[in-house]
Amino acid sequence: MGELGGVVVQGPGTVSWVVHVGKAMWVGGVRGLMLQALHPRAMRGVWQNSDFREDPVGRLLRTADFVGRVTFGSPDEAEEVGRRVRRVHRGLRVREPGGFVGRVDEPELLLWVHCAEVSSYLETALRAGVRLSRGQADRYFLEQRRSAAYVGLAEEDVPGSVGEMREYFRGVRGRLEVTPEAAAAVRFLISPALPERLRHLRVGKPLYWPFGALCYYTLPGWARRMYGVLPEVPEALVTAGLRGFRGALEMVPEPVYERVFMPSTREMLDGARERLGAAGYDVSKGLRGLRDPRRWPRRPRREP
Repeated sequence: MGELGGVVVQGPGTVSWVVHVGKAMWVGGVRGLMLQALHPRAMRGVWQNSDFREDPVGRLLRTADFVGRVTFGSPDEAEEVGRRVRRVHRGLRVREPGGFVGRVDEPELLLWVHCAEVSSYLETALRAGVRLSRGQADRYFLEQRRSAAYVGLAEEDVPGSVGEMREYFRGVRGRLEVTPEAAAAVRFLISPALPERLRHLRVGKPLYWPFGALCYYTLPGWARRMYGVLPEVPEALVTAGLRGFRGALEMVPEPVYERVFMPSTREMLDGARERLGAAGYDVSKGLRGLRDPRRWPRRPRREP
């Protein structure tokens, strides 16, 4: 199921829906940022142009808004957020140590950011207990080519299967490096120093360190070895922690859970529920409930 006649970009029948509606996405999002930081030019682009150190929560919520719109939003909403991202990227530059100035929307950098992000979403979902076959995992990357197109990449240039994604990382690893900016970024993501204007969030900081550490420990082993920020722990412990995190959030009612999102994101999700309900889907259990095919519209039997 694709756009469902313009209702949503990635419908309940897609693997993207199953992965992105899951609560392991928060871990996957931060893991993706940690992985992205290993590309020197991509990290400099973030360091020089982003306010993530001043507004780490806002950065994460804006990423969640983009992912939500290119999954649960209407095709028009996805196109609009894609235009907005491309417009912002066109005006940003990266200054290299030798004085060279490049663009942040170069295909190499966009591709790295995309692959680090979507591979993190899928791998954390699988490790958190989302059951997908190898074919479904391949399908996820194929579907996510569409998300890459919204930021300006050609779909055919983006890995479209588990094997292609593995090959991409194998080829790019020689260009990765723990720069001072990357080391500072990963330490910040593990335990952010919140600015004064976000002091109201400091009460929750004791809970954030375990979350940040969990995100770090879900990184591939080769990435953790490059960083060397935290001592290694048993993989089984990390998996148990990730499954516990997902399970705890799955118990939170959808209306309560969505309060964490920006108002514009909540409005988009409300619109998705309305359109899906009008299309015959049973949305009484929310978007999360649509993982169950029994809540999809009944299709008329074909005449013999």
